Amino acid sequence: MNRLGLARAQGDPLCLAVAAAGWEPVSHFTTEIEATLAPAPVAAPDGVILLSPSAARHALLPEGVPCLVQGAATARALPRHLDRPALISAQPKAEGLFDLLREHFPQGGTFLLARAQRSREFLEQAAEGTPWRLLPWITHRESPLQPAPPLPEVEAVLALSPLQAELLGPLAGDRLRFAWGQRTHRAFAQVGYPGHGWCEPETAALQELLQSQLFK
Repeated sequence: MNRLGLARAQGDPLCLAVAAAGWEPVSHFTTEIEATLAPAPVAAPDGVILLSPSAARHALLPEGVPCLVQGAATARALPRHLDRPALISAQPKAEGLFDLLREHFPQGGTFLLARAQRSREFLEQAAEGTPWRLLPWITHRESPLQPAPPLPEVEAVLALSPLQAELLGPLAGDRLRFAWGQRTHRAFAQVGYPGHGWCEPETAALQELLQSQLFK
């Protein structure tokens, strides 16, 4: 069975999806997530937009404020003790979150946008000049592990972020390089190691990509 290195623990839903696609998931971490512990820019926003599970885990969420989350994985990462509504976007992308925002808050408002340092900033650009005021809130950062851990015996790697692609490109050598999202795919090329395929950040799309590679 082909082995795929990715930054997820065994038993994680993404690893289970990889196994269901006919590959053996192998945990391999090149980065770590660090909380910034930054306070919220305003104390009483109309809502908090969470772009990732890491944002859900590390944001110091104001009490009682509704959360708009990018997909079910982000909703699962919310602290269990919080009793608050979680609105989940139909598609796990920033575009889906903007649709969700307009649907549930048609009058506009002030919203915290909890994200990492290197997010793509689609929402900030989409909301510019609209009734939805988005305040970026850098809740966490992704940093390289030092020293870089050696790559295990795998046939392919999956980068889940642009930084992971920048690190995995040189490490992967002649192994296949897959990317979770187009920005991550571009990051492989930017460091001189073009990727061999990418998928939308959805488990079904990843499974389709992996299954297509089994027959090459």
